[in-house]
Amino acid sequence: MVFPLITDPHFYAVAVPAVLLLGISKSGFGAGFGSLAVPLMALAVTVPQAAAILMPLLLLMDLLGLAAFRNDFDRALLKFLIPFGLLGTVIGTLLFRTLSAHTVAGIVGVFTLLFLAQRLVFPPKPDDPLPSRAVGAALTAVSGFTSFIAHAGGPPINAYVIPLRLKPVVFTATMAYFFFVVNLSKWIPYAWLGLIDLRTLATSLALMPLAPLGVWVGIRIARRIDATWFYRFVYLGMLLTGLKLVYDGFFA
Repeated sequence: MVFPLITDPHFYAVAVPAVLLLGISKSGFGAGFGSLAVPLMALAVTVPQAAAILMPLLLLMDLLGLAAFRNDFDRALLKFLIPFGLLGTVIGTLLFRTLSAHTVAGIVGVFTLLFLAQRLVFPPKPDDPLPSRAVGAALTAVSGFTSFIAHAGGPPINAYVIPLRLKPVVFTATMAYFFFVVNLSKWIPYAWLGLIDLRTLATSLALMPLAPLGVWVGIRIARRIDATWFYRFVYLGMLLTGLKLVYDGFFA
């Protein structure tokens, strides 16, 4: 049996860098860049197709991230984050047919840029109070929702977790576990919505070798980089992601 995978060279021209960016972001280094994956792939296929193609790749990347950072996560923080992330995926499932992925992308982009502007205008100080649990709950639910719609869950949860000033490896490990659970929860709803078929699965299989490569590159950097530079790259990733999402949502 021949799988009907996508053969358009234009698709792979954007899919290859998209998958590599996603893998690197899964390591925690360049967190935020991964949200560019769906917008990049949407230059060649529809947003739902791009999201479905990335699902098996996300599973592999998540498993690799769990293996690399299995002893470094913040257990208490995860217990708080995961229920709200899953709530967001439920909301995403219910609203998927009524909301445009481009509209969601634009909204995520605006909030991402507002967060970065706030950090620039009012730089964080060591004695600044930590964000409240209520803010964390709301941003984490938004993260689960935007992750479901367009695999763009990084910027909202980063806006809550970055001010907690975790060590880079703890930040990376905690995000790896959080998104493993969130991404795993999306499989049944995606199948129920008819997003997963032989064509998307075959295309995912063709792109699969790139997944461990991106994660490996990111992990090597994340374990060696200074915390200051780590978060600078996180902010850069969020800036580029925010600009791209705003463009896709309101001007494309």
